[in-house]
Amino acid sequence: MDNIISIFKERKLKLTPQRLAVYKYLMSTKEHPSAEIIYKALQPNYPTMSLATVYKAVKTLVEVKLVQEINVGEGNFRYDGNPKQHAHIQCLSCSKVDDLEDVSFSNLNQTAEDKSGYKILSNKVFFYGICKECQ
Repeated sequence: MDNIISIFKERKLKLTPQRLAVYKYLMSTKEHPSAEIIYKALQPNYPTMSLATVYKAVKTLVEVKLVQEINVGEGNFRYDGNPKQHAHIQCLSCSKVDDLEDVSFSNLNQTAEDKSGYKILSNKVFFYGICKECQ
């Protein structure tokens, strides 16, 4: 919690109760919810918070690098409370998105640099398959 407070102070941003609620929600789940799911989850405790406020909150949290915005190709964005670089995997049947941890992509950036001539700054890796529950 100190992390978000210090980052917002450093950036001279206001840490509103709504931004804090969205951040706490994302930190409390391994799911990768859309803004609409976050909105519905927070609605009972924040009945006056609008969906637009949730969108603005996640946008700010992404900008300050506390949250990842992921687009797995379904036309809307999902949000991940784990800002560290890692791959994601999506079920093509139920659309669930999970983190793919303990898989090393350490040489991927170097390989891409060697093949392209670009200076690679980052990457996003997505896998698609069928989860255990849908198999």
